[in-house]
Amino acid sequence: MIYQKVYNLGVALFELLRYFENMEPNVLKRIFFDEHQHWEKFKTKHGNNIREIVLNEVEKFRGCGDPKNGFKLLVCEGCHDLRKVPFRCKGRFCTTCSCGETEEWSRLLAEDVFQVNHRHVIFTIDEGLWEIFLRHRYMLKPYMDEAVGILQAYFEKKLKVTPGIIAGLHTFGARMNFNPHVHMLVTMGGMKENGEWVTYDYLPFEMLRKQWQTVVLKLIRRELKEEDKKKVQPLLQKAYASNGNGFYIHGPKQRGKDIQALLGYIGRYIRRPAIAIDRIEAYDGEFVTFRYGDKKDGQEKSEKVTVEEFISRLIRHIPDEQFKTIRHYGVYARRSKSICKQKVSKWQEEVKKKIVKVKKFLKRRTWSQRIKEQTGKDPMVCTKCECYYEYKGAVCLKEGKLVVKNAVCKTSQQVLERMINELHGNEEKQSIEKEEETPIAKPKQAPLEQSVDQLCLFSMRWSGSNSIAGSARI
Repeated sequence: MIYQKVYNLGVALFELLRYFENMEPNVLKRIFFDEHQHWEKFKTKHGNNIREIVLNEVEKFRGCGDPKNGFKLLVCEGCHDLRKVPFRCKGRFCTTCSCGETEEWSRLLAEDVFQVNHRHVIFTIDEGLWEIFLRHRYMLKPYMDEAVGILQAYFEKKLKVTPGIIAGLHTFGARMNFNPHVHMLVTMGGMKENGEWVTYDYLPFEMLRKQWQTVVLKLIRRELKEEDKKKVQPLLQKAYASNGNGFYIHGPKQRGKDIQALLGYIGRYIRRPAIAIDRIEAYDGEFVTFRYGDKKDGQEKSEKVTVEEFISRLIRHIPDEQFKTIRHYGVYARRSKSICKQKVSKWQEEVKKKIVKVKKFLKRRTWSQRIKEQTGKDPMVCTKCECYYEYKGAVCLKEGKLVVKNAVCKTSQQVLERMINELHGNEEKQSIEKEEETPIAKPKQAPLEQSVDQLCLFSMRWSGSNSIAGSARI
């Protein structure tokens, strides 16, 4: 146990040092943006098939943690040590930003939900239908709604109650293949109209699986155009015939008495990214090796793919703009959550049961508070003289140029302007050196039309009458 604590402390301190300094790119940034310029080559080759939101999110990821995109200035009040704290991108593709956000979201979730038993329920579909949803992403929202609707209808019919459900859409499998499935955090029970809470810990999976299969097949037929329906009809028939018991639904009972710990774990799992950095084992400039858990035999395996294939698998999981991968339903719906809590609170006062914390005020932690709680070290304390750092101002981008957003005094203003000039000077110097050393190469022109072989990059191996017209945008 003590070794684990020391290890966690070392990891947190290492992350703290990288946060303050001009951060070295992680392995994912190297894969995309190192001297091999894989992302630029990928855009040149497949630019017409890349969604605009993907281009925007990858560019945000490129500049994440770079002082050239803005920073805050901290000065030690004792030894006057200067610290530049770069701004983060807070993008949906950035693994660094999503890690801290996921941890904080799961902490707030465990505190905010009803303190009752929950189940982690997973709704899956036949693998033959995965690519239909890849090509028609607009169906992912009703896909989530239909999965939740099945459980809501069951609780309503069986107990006349409204459960609380938090659903998260995962589009990725273990190998980063496109595999849309819905994870749900479901209350085992629900609220009646008068606020009474009814506990019920049973789900009839055999019945729900057949219902889920029927709902998904009807959804595809309802949402697709006539031309597309004819092309996918053989796939729908095969999916129905191959799954006599319905599409697989999994929802084991949660073991353990610590409800908050279980909720925190499930919350982190629902919001996790497509691949964690520590799963990437090697990158040599041409190939990427990553490990994954094979659910068929329970073994951990490694896969080696080209960088082009790795990028194509990864970016397809960036959701469309304004698409919410986490949604709240029932008593957890944002519009009705406070009203439901008040009803249950009134009822629990009568029966003297503690189910929901109504008056508890939840506040998000700052990055310094998170680091202090994890390591016991305050990042705002100088390691040299143990005095506190003071905020002196911030620099941000405005119309593509760094400008002083605010400064607490004239001296701070002058220091920030000097830092801006130094950053611009270094950038211009690097640009001149690069032009002198690197010969200008004419970029390859992207082909006007993509062949069927190129579509295999996106796992689009369709042929004959079953093929879907057009190529999927990644």
